[in-house]
Amino acid sequence: MNGEIGVAGVAIHAPPRTDSRSLEESIYAVTWAALRDGGFDIDDVEGIVVAGNDELDGRAIAVMMASGPVGGVDRDILSTPSAAEHAFVLAALRIASGQFANQLVVAWNPLEVDSFSDALKVGTDPYFHRALPQDELATHGLQAAVLEAKVPGVREAATAIVRKNRIQGAIAYPDRSIGVMETVFIASGRPTRWPLTDTMVAPPAFGLVAMILGSKEYLSGRKVKNVSWIRGLGWATEPGFIGDRDLSTVPSLDAARKQAYRAAGVKDASTFDVAEIADATPYQELLAYEGLGICKRNAWIKHVASGATARGGKLPVNLSGGALSFNPVFCAGLVRIAEAANQVRGRAGNHQVPNARRALAHAASGPAMHYNTVVVMEGGRS
Repeated sequence: MNGEIGVAGVAIHAPPRTDSRSLEESIYAVTWAALRDGGFDIDDVEGIVVAGNDELDGRAIAVMMASGPVGGVDRDILSTPSAAEHAFVLAALRIASGQFANQLVVAWNPLEVDSFSDALKVGTDPYFHRALPQDELATHGLQAAVLEAKVPGVREAATAIVRKNRIQGAIAYPDRSIGVMETVFIASGRPTRWPLTDTMVAPPAFGLVAMILGSKEYLSGRKVKNVSWIRGLGWATEPGFIGDRDLSTVPSLDAARKQAYRAAGVKDASTFDVAEIADATPYQELLAYEGLGICKRNAWIKHVASGATARGGKLPVNLSGGALSFNPVFCAGLVRIAEAANQVRGRAGNHQVPNARRALAHAASGPAMHYNTVVVMEGGRS
């Protein structure tokens, strides 16, 4: 990284009604909310990176629709369709290159398609996978089944994580909470993609997120306060063909963690005050515990039962409720990064960790955690 880069403005929107605004109006609203949060105006923005998924948007080249609402006319604008967190990585790299002083990042997850599952299947390869009922949730189910076969007692730990995150989500965002469920009910829900039940995952949600990033020199010149500084950044990808992967491990997360921790000078997860990590399923949160150095696999059950990752625990995980409480599928990873940034900025609201100094963010996207991104953030010192 060429110089220090900080997050100076954040906005996360979860409209209670999907028909109150058009998608373009919602993108405009979240963009301006992030600008206001950092004390910026659209005229201050030098470059923009958006993350939009053509299949979910139901249109080709979604960035063309979004360029107006995000202020992209007459500005340098790029789009990444792979995952929303990749827009954050790309924005940071653009600033690190020295070509830009700041970047606006915007992503969204609409619910405009008739079948969310079918839309995601369009993104798979057309020769082997597309003909199968293999949407992302199906691959998450395969991953969960492998873990249940290899780790005795893991289902109990998984259901406990769902309950933990739902409790925390009800505190963080009571207006969008899907309700707290008893552990027995979570485990005995209706099977959806075995061994997952409909109570173990959250349905796709309409959501948007926007962030403002800037170089240290730029933010210092503007005397911007409450900045979350990026100390480490890493990302990696699994093989594209799911048959080539061991779904009980996530080597790309190991690689991303090593990159981010090395850059930040972090040896292990004990130095973090709070973490926001991928939890499209509770099994993925467990895999993230291992991949991020929070807890080894043979200690998963005891670690979860101890309350170490719950509110008030040694390292609280997903105090926002995570994707198990609010799941804007395509931009859920960027929401994890935004939540972590808000923690060290002191702007996390009901779920703020007192005096949070260093936060860990992890995003996983695609079939069975295909993409993994790790971000280490710090507040205070610039």
